[in-house]
Amino acid sequence: MAAGVREAHNMTLIGHHDLAGTGDCMHVNVVGGHAFIGHQGYSPVGTSIVDVADPEHPRLVAQIPRPPGTHTHKVQVVGDLLLVNHERNRFEPSPPRSWSAGMAIWDVARPERPAQIGFFETPGTGVHRMTWWEGPHAYVSGTDEGYRGRFLRIVDLTDPTRPREVGRWWLPGQHTAGGEAWTWDEGRDVMLHHALPDGDRLYCGWWDAGLVILDINDPEKPVLVSHLDLGADSGNTHTAFPMPGRAVVVVTDEQLTRFIGTQRHVRVVDVADDSAPRVLARFPVPPGDYHGRGIRFGPHNVHEMRPGSLIDPNLVYLTYFAGGLRAYDLSDPAAPVEVAHIVPDPPPGRETIQLNDVTATPDGLIYVTDRHRGGLYIVRHER
Repeated sequence: MAAGVREAHNMTLIGHHDLAGTGDCMHVNVVGGHAFIGHQGYSPVGTSIVDVADPEHPRLVAQIPRPPGTHTHKVQVVGDLLLVNHERNRFEPSPPRSWSAGMAIWDVARPERPAQIGFFETPGTGVHRMTWWEGPHAYVSGTDEGYRGRFLRIVDLTDPTRPREVGRWWLPGQHTAGGEAWTWDEGRDVMLHHALPDGDRLYCGWWDAGLVILDINDPEKPVLVSHLDLGADSGNTHTAFPMPGRAVVVVTDEQLTRFIGTQRHVRVVDVADDSAPRVLARFPVPPGDYHGRGIRFGPHNVHEMRPGSLIDPNLVYLTYFAGGLRAYDLSDPAAPVEVAHIVPDPPPGRETIQLNDVTATPDGLIYVTDRHRGGLYIVRHER
């Protein structure tokens, strides 16, 4: 294990893989003893597949290249099918003039030999993220002609070789071709980051517009339940995760480089009456003079507890960029308490770690990725 640890409390690093030097990582799923990892777009690799049957000695089994000009940093795996987003790559040395826009479907029955079997095209910049946990429907954050920014596109994967859209939803003002007036401040990016389902509800982080809750009882006709603007100190609303079996949603605002010096937060939102959601609390901010040093330090994503992963209604795993991986006890939703953390050593040539995404498996292991060079880290929470 090549990686070291800068600081830790109740967490131990047990495994690491630098993905053959292409450790610019984002989204991670672990299914069937394999970790599927999307890459940011700094390297030529788009997706890595790692055998984690022995988590202390993970083994790289396949890497899928990304198309030219394209960012393929998100993954979703159900059974033998892998979804990969295709989006204009903003990390190219020069802005790309062409790229692949949409969502690719791969057969990964043999993880060492993935084979693409389908593609869902989305004109514009493409797909940023998608959620597919079970059943035929994927909830896709994508673009289309005549719309401003990303919005919800519901895709039926009954035949994965021929994915088809069955429903869509956007905030008023986004459908410019439909004659909708833009009523938002021009400085606000009103667009869907991604959406997470819970029964007949869909919880959406709508970037600078806050939290949106939709009724998806009929996937062909999503209906607005409520919209919660999180206020002037909110922005970049990323994840809206409904805690299993509870009437609370954990909402993260992503800390972007351009907002260094402005602390973004994680909020706990009460949805007992989901027509009138209300903020209960904020997660405590970890200590450290990161902003003063000009370092990206703040929330990004949480372990989303997809089917087949670790399900714990009182525990939140959160990536915090330079702040590493944090764990919070949410037994009292009005008073979140940090109970564990780990901050790995920075990879070569970097000042800090930049932990990006996280998932946990039923055996209690946590898989977390670094944004710049570090690759995949496997952590045990010592409870």
